[in-house]
Amino acid sequence: MIQEKIGKYRWTICALLFFATTINYLDRQVLSLLQPLLADEFGWTNTDYANITAVFQFSYAISMLFAGRLIDKLGTKTGFALALIIWSIAAILHAYAEGIGALMLPLTTWLGITTVSVSVLGFMVSRALLGFGESGNFPAAIKATAEYFPKKERSFATGIFNSGSNVGAILAPLTVPWIAYQYGWQFAFWAIGAFGFVWLIFWFLFYELPSKQKRLSVAERAYIESDVDEITKEDTLPATEKVAWFKLLGYKQTWSFVFGKFMTDGVWWFFLFWLPAYLKAQYGLTGTDIMLPIAVLYTMTMFGSIGGGYFPTYFINKGYKPYDGRMKAMLIIALIPLVVLLAPVLGVYSVWFPVILIGIGASAHQAWSANIFTTVSDMFPKKTVASVIGIGGMAGGLGGVFMSKLGGYLFDHYKALGHIETGYTIMFTICALAYIVAWSVMKALVPKMKAVEI
Repeated sequence: MIQEKIGKYRWTICALLFFATTINYLDRQVLSLLQPLLADEFGWTNTDYANITAVFQFSYAISMLFAGRLIDKLGTKTGFALALIIWSIAAILHAYAEGIGALMLPLTTWLGITTVSVSVLGFMVSRALLGFGESGNFPAAIKATAEYFPKKERSFATGIFNSGSNVGAILAPLTVPWIAYQYGWQFAFWAIGAFGFVWLIFWFLFYELPSKQKRLSVAERAYIESDVDEITKEDTLPATEKVAWFKLLGYKQTWSFVFGKFMTDGVWWFFLFWLPAYLKAQYGLTGTDIMLPIAVLYTMTMFGSIGGGYFPTYFINKGYKPYDGRMKAMLIIALIPLVVLLAPVLGVYSVWFPVILIGIGASAHQAWSANIFTTVSDMFPKKTVASVIGIGGMAGGLGGVFMSKLGGYLFDHYKALGHIETGYTIMFTICALAYIVAWSVMKALVPKMKAVEI
């Protein structure tokens, strides 16, 4: 009854953010699902593939630093639209990777880089542009959430839109291998990349700042601004004041978020980009054979994303402040990925053991992700949220580069020794322990909730 009086338009905005995140993950996952096919066609090593994924992650990481600032400057509506246009074009360009590589070859030869093949070079260029565009998704989505939801609902709303990454990860294995089998790998990049332009129509139709949004009822606008007493008056207005990055880096709250992202984002990247390669290397699964295991795994992650976003409210309703309740929930969540340690042990019996155990770990990551993002809007004024998210996103992307490069090296090294499974055991161990290490450092940096005043 109360919800009906307040209104529900903010959940329409949440739905738009959900679909954008779904498209974001569809676009980035196409390559990993086609990796077994492309590796055979172009003769890629694990290191070649690691270099391609690392370029995406590095581009994504560096761009996140500027994406947050750009979105703060342009505003959520324009900034998000621009990011999606860029990444959708980049997704389609993967279909022309060989041609792009051939065009870039004279330049790389002139620079003295002669060890990269045309195919690897072309995919690197396409992935770099994709990372640049996709870097805008989360800073814009978190900023939109901060604009449309009071603090007590933000982690739940973040969990809902963040579950779009799970849906994208589920839809991709159910569609991409089949499209590639029926129409060729180039068309798979074309078909998936085109979805973004459809979303753009709805974004321009339905999104506007709450202060200008005619579809919002008076009651819902008041509800959105119900915790306005906890922030400064100017914080409710579009950001015009620039806050220097170095100033933001002077706060322990920023470093808490940065370290948490660096330690844990790489785990998700590793699962996202290397699972098809793992299933091929360990179990000989390729093409449409990987559709069901990967779809099941990422279906599990939806529960973590939505449930994890709601979990802190249990403690908040018991009287904890939002940040303190969130950190208590995150400690429990950080323990769950330890089950991934069992994946190499039980994987000798059936492929479904690692699929289920990694699914539990990945589900915990999504629960963690929904909450770590919201710690920023808990402690920082809205005018700096996207910038801080960008700094943390850069750290997370660099963590992804490290994990991808480390994985490529270990897999090629142990493959040459005749037991590639050792490489995967090492990587799974790192993934399992990353969250408890991250939480411990975050708690040490910010033991109790302390709002940043800028």
